[in-house]
Amino acid sequence: MACRGVTPTDSSLLRSAGHDPAAFRALYERYAEALHGFFVRRTGEPDAALDLTAETFAQAWTHRHRFDDVHDGSCGPWLFGIARNLLLRAVRDRRLAMEASERMRLSLARSGATPGPEWVDGLEVDLLEALAGLPEGQRRAVELRVLDDQPYERVAAELGVSPGAARVRVSRGISQLRTSLDPHLGKDPS
Repeated sequence: MACRGVTPTDSSLLRSAGHDPAAFRALYERYAEALHGFFVRRTGEPDAALDLTAETFAQAWTHRHRFDDVHDGSCGPWLFGIARNLLLRAVRDRRLAMEASERMRLSLARSGATPGPEWVDGLEVDLLEALAGLPEGQRRAVELRVLDDQPYERVAAELGVSPGAARVRVSRGISQLRTSLDPHLGKDPS
């Protein structure tokens, strides 16, 4: 998996996962608690959060070959993107099932957790508030690199810094966003 004393990046763990089950487990251990917390906050349902967390990792495993390392080795944004899409799909699927049952005058059996639009209420606001809390240089670097999908050279030119300094600002900004959005993410994964 990695040389002794060297912590592998998320990206290297994901690349190794196909032939090294311990690599995917290490990635799971880095993000499972944070993803579960994200789902609990959104759904208010710990059991639904467990199911959605499991499905997030199942999707990550299934689509690991599609991962594009655009965050300096971090899979966090990719995993949380999968989580967000699963959450939106759960709400949409529940709405479609409710509409179909109403048209057919059927009664749906209620499960312990019923996806609802409130699960995604404020999702974008949380991110925007965390972004606004970053120092100006980091905020602008993250906006350019992540939101506007600009290459580091363009980020550096816009900020008037070297490409290396731009990478540092983006990395620190993303790290701070992760900590702001879920304090458990700021913990050392080892």
